[in-house]
Amino acid sequence: MVESNRWKKTPMREQSAEERVNNFDEVPFGYSEEEAMAEAERCLGCKVPFCEQGCPVEVPIKQFIQDLKDNDPAKAAQTIWSTNTLPAICGRVCPQEEQCELQCVLAKKGEPVGIGRLERYVADWAMERGLDAESPAERKGHRVAVVGSGPAGLTAAGDLARMGYDVTVFEALHVPGGVLMYGIPEFRLPKALVQEEIENLSKAGVDIQTNVVVGTSITVDELLEDEGYAAVFIGSGAGLPKFLGMPGENLLGVYSANEYLTRLNLMKAFKFPEVDTPVKVGKRVAVIGAGNTAMDAARTSLRAGAEEVHVVYRRSEKEMTARVEEYHHAIEEGVQFHWLNNPVAFLGDDDGWLRGMECIKMELGEPDDSGRARPVAIEGSEFEFQVETAILALGTSPNPLVPSHTPGLETEFWGGIITDEDSGATSREGVFAGGDVVTGAATVIQAMGAGKNAANAIDRYISERFGS
Repeated sequence: MVESNRWKKTPMREQSAEERVNNFDEVPFGYSEEEAMAEAERCLGCKVPFCEQGCPVEVPIKQFIQDLKDNDPAKAAQTIWSTNTLPAICGRVCPQEEQCELQCVLAKKGEPVGIGRLERYVADWAMERGLDAESPAERKGHRVAVVGSGPAGLTAAGDLARMGYDVTVFEALHVPGGVLMYGIPEFRLPKALVQEEIENLSKAGVDIQTNVVVGTSITVDELLEDEGYAAVFIGSGAGLPKFLGMPGENLLGVYSANEYLTRLNLMKAFKFPEVDTPVKVGKRVAVIGAGNTAMDAARTSLRAGAEEVHVVYRRSEKEMTARVEEYHHAIEEGVQFHWLNNPVAFLGDDDGWLRGMECIKMELGEPDDSGRARPVAIEGSEFEFQVETAILALGTSPNPLVPSHTPGLETEFWGGIITDEDSGATSREGVFAGGDVVTGAATVIQAMGAGKNAANAIDRYISERFGS
C-alpha cells in the first residue's frame, strides 16, 4: 500500500537514465491507482483554492481531486473536461510548478500537491476506458473558423464546439497538433496520445482540415466574406526560428531547433531504426540556448545517436529558462552544460559541413529588459569548440504569412498580432487571435488560456452581432 506523506509528493516512477537514452519511450510512467489516491489524500481541500487562481484554463482543481478522493475518476475526468480540452497533454507538459502548484498551501512548508500528475492520471484513466467529454450544447447555427491546430487553436475550437458552434480548424501541415506534434519529443509527449486527444475534439463536432495554408490556400477575408464564417480565430503559433546572424550559419549540420525537432517528430525519426532518420546527427552535438526547447533538442540528439551532447549558454545556470525537471533529466542522461560561453562563428570544412564553433567566454553584467543579468563578452577569451552538429534553440517569432495576407490586421514590429488582452480581439472586426502568434513563444498552457479567453469573446461577439 502506498502511504501519503503530507509534506512530500508521492514519487512518480520513471525509466532509468541508462535505459531511456536508448529509446524514445515516455520517461515518467505515471501514477498507479494507489499512488494517485495517496497523492490526492495530501490535498487539504482549502476553502479558498488558491491553486485554481494559478491555472490559465481555470481547471476546478479542488473539485477534481475531491472526485478522486471519492473514488470517482470518471466524475473527475468530466470535472477537468469542463474547462480543459487537453488534460492528458497538460498533465505532461504544463509547467505546474510555476502555476497551480506554486499557489498550493502545502508549498509553504513542503512540496505542493502533484496537481499535474493527478491530472495526467485522470486523463489517462479516462482515455484507457474510451470515455469522452459530455456531449456539446445544442447547435447555434453559426460557423467559426480556427487557423492552426496547436494548443491555442484546439482549445478555442473545443470550447466553441461545446458552446454549440460549427467549428472548422485549418491546419497547414499534414497532421494536426501544431507544436504538440512537431515540437515536443515523443519521450515527453507521445504522439498517439496527442492524436487521441484531437480525435475527442472531432467527436465533439470539430472539423479539422489539414494541408490548408491560410494566407495562400484561402485568406481570412475569404473565410469571412465568401465562406460564411461568423468569426475567425488565428492561432497559427510562432514557427519562425530565430538565428544569430553570424558567420557559418548556412553550413551543413547547422539547424534551427524548429527544423531539427520537426524533422525528427513528423518524419518519425523516433522510430529509428525501423524508419530512416531524416537528420544527420554527428557524434558531437552542440545546442545553443537553455530553454525547454534546448533541453528537448539535446535529449533528442542523444537518442538519435550522438555520443556527446553539449548545451552552450551565454548566461549562467541561474538564468536558464528550462523547467527544473527537464534540466535534471538532461543531466541524468549525460548532457554536458557549458555556462557563460557564446558562439561567435560556425567553422566549416572544405565540403561545406560544420566542423566546429568559435566561442567566447562571457561574464554577467547588469540586468537587461528580461530582468536577467546581461552577458558581456570577455575580450581575448576566444576558443574553438569541435562539433559536427549545431542546433540553435534561440526562440521563435510568429510566421508573417497570415498577417501579410490580411489587410488591416495590426501587428507589433516583431510580428506578433496586436489584440485586446482580455478578449483576443484584433484590429479586424470578427477576427480574434491568441497564443504564440500574439505573445511570441510561450508555454502550451498559456496558449490554451488564450484560446479559451478568445472562445468566450467570440461567443459574446456572435451573440451581440447576430442576436443568438
